[in-house]
Amino acid sequence: MKFIHAADIHLDSPLSGLAAYKDAPADLLRTVTRDAFTRLVDEAIEEAVDFIVIAGDLYDGSWKDYNTGHFFCREMGRLNKVGIPVYLLFGNHDADSEMTKRLTLPPNVHQFESRKANTFLIDELKVALHGRSYKDAATFENLAVTYPDPVAGWLNIGVLHTALGSSNSIHVNYAPCSIAELNAKGYQYWALGHVHEHAILQESPWVVFPGNLQGRHIRETGERGAIIVTADESGIQSVERLLVDVLRWHVVDVDASEANTLEEVVRLVGRAFEQLIDKTPDKIYLSVRVCIKGKTAAHGELFGLESQLREEVLGQAAGYGIDRLWIEKVRIETEPIFDEAQIAERSDAIADLQRFLAEAPEDQELLDSLLADLMQLVNKIPIELIKNIPELDAIRSGNVAGIVASVTPSLLAYLAKSN
Repeated sequence: MKFIHAADIHLDSPLSGLAAYKDAPADLLRTVTRDAFTRLVDEAIEEAVDFIVIAGDLYDGSWKDYNTGHFFCREMGRLNKVGIPVYLLFGNHDADSEMTKRLTLPPNVHQFESRKANTFLIDELKVALHGRSYKDAATFENLAVTYPDPVAGWLNIGVLHTALGSSNSIHVNYAPCSIAELNAKGYQYWALGHVHEHAILQESPWVVFPGNLQGRHIRETGERGAIIVTADESGIQSVERLLVDVLRWHVVDVDASEANTLEEVVRLVGRAFEQLIDKTPDKIYLSVRVCIKGKTAAHGELFGLESQLREEVLGQAAGYGIDRLWIEKVRIETEPIFDEAQIAERSDAIADLQRFLAEAPEDQELLDSLLADLMQLVNKIPIELIKNIPELDAIRSGNVAGIVASVTPSLLAYLAKSN
């Protein structure tokens, strides 16, 4: 017997921030959560699983229109044709209080109640599924303790949307409980949802977060998917990941310590891309944030060139024939090879400039004069552009001292390298 455990699908969830980029793969981004779910259904049919469990947050909140519901009904209809039932629990994003629209689902979809925990029995498999959907999005009640006793001699599966009481979780601590309380129920498998990172917390009984089906932003990096579980009369035999994501997020750290120029940094990025592509399946599109790091002679040359460097990096990707990789952002986090003490030992204009810039934040007359000059430039720039560039926003707020302090290391590094 095989079943799939999935959670946190967030159908039609917008992928935040990407639409602002003119070169973003818009067609892919609009459908990425649907495409991942379709892959899940494809795998279920191909593997001929006996049933599917969805442990909350199928939706991302109430639908803008009925298209989201129609899509889900179509996918469930595909499963219905081949006799695969689905056991659906609603979490905080699709709680009763969150959803203003509903559709009647195909007969193979069984929904857990929100008033109290209930049990679905699959007689031919001797499987009992216990669960309770959320009535309200903000559910801080310990739902696990309300679940029924196990059915003796059957495989008992608890379906629960919970942060499991973790104070360190980035997710709100809904339906808090402990592993000890889950153990006390006597079930053989806990199909959890809510936490978006894959985790097998325990194996006897199994306590599993599948993670979300599709990463939606740079904080959800790496492989994403569901869990496929194999069991027989003696119990659960295997618990394996089932990867179905279509867009994969990565942070690529590039050590630029050996680079002397922007061009050399770009070549290092290209090699990092090659390595990433080599270990990524062909069907996966990549969204990458590049972080340039290290103490490097190129630090001064890179300062303030995130936008240009991003274009250079995109060109490098194209030059390597990489057509399924998109650069979400380039971050320059390098450090100069010369520190303040080393520059201070010099007897030249660069050392004089360092002393001048160090004193500048305390010279109000100088700061006022600099602000007046800079504001002439800023006043000509569209407000939406200013808000997206921290330095321009700082000038608009009058924080010239902060800008002087932030640009000083890079300016000195650039000048020191050139002299």
